[in-house]
Amino acid sequence: MRVNKITIAALAVAAGLSLTACQNDDDATSRSDSSAAPASSSSNGGSGSGGSVQDGAKDSAGKDSAGKDSGEGQGTTAGTVSEKDGEIDQCRTDELKVTATDNTIEGDPGGTVVVEFTNGGGRDCAISGYAGVDLKTNAGSLSAQRTGEQASPTVLKDGESVAFGITYPINDSGGSGIRVTGLVVTPPDETKSVSLDWPGAATLPVTDGSGSSVKVGPIGSAGQGG
Repeated sequence: MRVNKITIAALAVAAGLSLTACQNDDDATSRSDSSAAPASSSSNGGSGSGGSVQDGAKDSAGKDSAGKDSGEGQGTTAGTVSEKDGEIDQCRTDELKVTATDNTIEGDPGGTVVVEFTNGGGRDCAISGYAGVDLKTNAGSLSAQRTGEQASPTVLKDGESVAFGITYPINDSGGSGIRVTGLVVTPPDETKSVSLDWPGAATLPVTDGSGSSVKVGPIGSAGQGG
């Protein structure tokens, strides 16, 4: 009987160990399945999955799933903008090609020089009023006076030109007069000037100093006695 009791006890211990081992295997399998579940869930809606965009994700236009603008992913179209708040910006000195030519007509009492502005800025620009005109002479700088004509606003398209006239007295006194050595032009509403060769008569008559004998007309006045 003693032998039988020992055998039954040994069998009970073995059965207990086998049951414990099975339970450990089941727990491990359960934990493995549980840890894999989130990975499977997170793949839904991902790239190439065919799922919908998840909450908080941004599309290529910078909007979230609720259609609200996130402020990201936006850009501007490259290009030159010539208008601001519905107004065309004024022409700048660096955008203008400035030339001067003699336009004196035989029989006129005075000489005329035409100054032309050509828009090369790649955009439309506005120009109006009077340009600043100074003659360089051997007696110093001589500033031209405005004729007082009404100046009309002009929109100068890219590649187009506009001109104004400078009139001056002819030196027929027989004396040497005042020798002109150059011309300085400043576009309207600008501070940067352009220096040019003077294409008109070489000298001006000497004046009594009561005022400038050189006159400048407004933009667009070329050939109109300005």
